[in-house]
Amino acid sequence: MTFPVSAETARWLAIPMGILFGVLLHRGGVANYNVIVNQFRFKDFTVLKIMFTAIIVGGIGVLLLKSTGHAQYHIKPANMLGVALGAALFGVGMVLYGYCPGTGVAAMATGSLHAVVGFLGMLVGGVLYALSFAWVEAHIQKVAALGKVRLPDITGVPDWGWFVILTAIAGVVFWLIETRFTPDGGTPILTGNNR
Repeated sequence: MTFPVSAETARWLAIPMGILFGVLLHRGGVANYNVIVNQFRFKDFTVLKIMFTAIIVGGIGVLLLKSTGHAQYHIKPANMLGVALGAALFGVGMVLYGYCPGTGVAAMATGSLHAVVGFLGMLVGGVLYALSFAWVEAHIQKVAALGKVRLPDITGVPDWGWFVILTAIAGVVFWLIETRFTPDGGTPILTGNNR
């Protein structure tokens, strides 16, 4: 089954969808350097809430699209050492930069000069990765390579089961953040618009 828009129309629709995504990042507060940094300082959980919600809603959306024949999975190999090193590098970069790549671009659109400098660093990092890709492929990607597998394949828990589990975990985490967790021993956590 195909969507009622042509490939050319879909490519042009990417522009307003990207703009909308940037606006939503900005409105959600995650294009703000302090919000990102305070996530890592356990003082503002806006990023955690937005990411958890986006993963669940987006994942369920993809699951529905796949089950109705509108999408298919394109599974990448699970090269666990590469994933672990990439995640560590991403995390360190996000802490130092104060943005992830998407929020960095959104922050540039708001006029943030340090977001522009960090974006240039991302471009340099991308070029360095491309130049070293053959070495990475030969020496890192083959370590702990599980092949093209997904959690449902490994565990036997179906896709919908993983989303039920993830939604339950998100619900508990959100409840704890809102009702129990105060990083300063009594000071309310800053989230959303009460920053």
